[in-house]
Amino acid sequence: MSGTTSADGGNALTASVISVSPIALPAPDRGQDVQVRVTAPTTGHNLPVVVFSHGMTLTMDDYAPLVGFWAARGFVVIQPTHLDSLGLAPDDPRTPLIWRIRTDDLTHVLDQLDTLEAAVPGLAGRIDHDRIAVAGHSWGAQTASTLAGARVVGADGTPSESMADPRVSAAVLLCLPGAGGADLSPLATQYFPFMNPDFAELKAPSLMVAGDADQSPLTVRGPDWFTDGYRLSPGATDLLTLFGAEHGLGGIQGANDTRTTDESPERVALVQHATLAYLRTALGLDNDAWPTACRTLAAAADPLGSIDSK
Repeated sequence: MSGTTSADGGNALTASVISVSPIALPAPDRGQDVQVRVTAPTTGHNLPVVVFSHGMTLTMDDYAPLVGFWAARGFVVIQPTHLDSLGLAPDDPRTPLIWRIRTDDLTHVLDQLDTLEAAVPGLAGRIDHDRIAVAGHSWGAQTASTLAGARVVGADGTPSESMADPRVSAAVLLCLPGAGGADLSPLATQYFPFMNPDFAELKAPSLMVAGDADQSPLTVRGPDWFTDGYRLSPGATDLLTLFGAEHGLGGIQGANDTRTTDESPERVALVQHATLAYLRTALGLDNDAWPTACRTLAAAADPLGSIDSK
């Protein structure tokens, strides 16, 4: 897809959007309530849901370019703020379990959908509880992937118990960290040992998105590390690779994040339209949306990326 060509399967209809935050979900075992933002269109019924997990130290207030785009086109997007945004001390007993608490945050959101629906003016009765996807970026992609079936391998080499959620029908995983073990850098081995995934049970239909210039300090490998989830998981149906993109994929975190080193509105637009098309097809809303997006990108004279499918 070029910077001026839509790849959302022709789904250009937009609606006004309402965003409500913070909504506090009590979570006694967590030590703090889960703070949540809900963004939804002001019109429409049977609205599908995307639960979005942010990257390290970001919050529910980030990723506006994706959240607003999806919501304006018919999705309810729910964003919890994870505990790593609060700067937990290394000796906090929750710190070693932060990856698991992140997953619990997403599960808690799904458990409390009725509460969240009631907290947003005009949203009650309009959510389709049978069409739910998870999405995430970077560490958030790993968090989201556990609800799709991925597991974390412990120090003894044994995968953790499954935290897959049958309510989740699809996933969009942006810059999903790859294989652990010898592929991790000394930095990651010391501070992020839980970035040691087992993708064998990641069975929910999933779109992976990666940048071919995303060189991470977490791995001794190159940008291809972020494509491991596509190669190794049975549920990963498609991989969108953005040419020249680094970890911010052009700036999907939004204007508030200063860490984007590859700012590109054109790349952000590609991610917006492609992910929307995938979600619409994967959740059974429009069977032609994703195939149309794939054909559009393949036919572009000066494409910003490529799509592999299996």
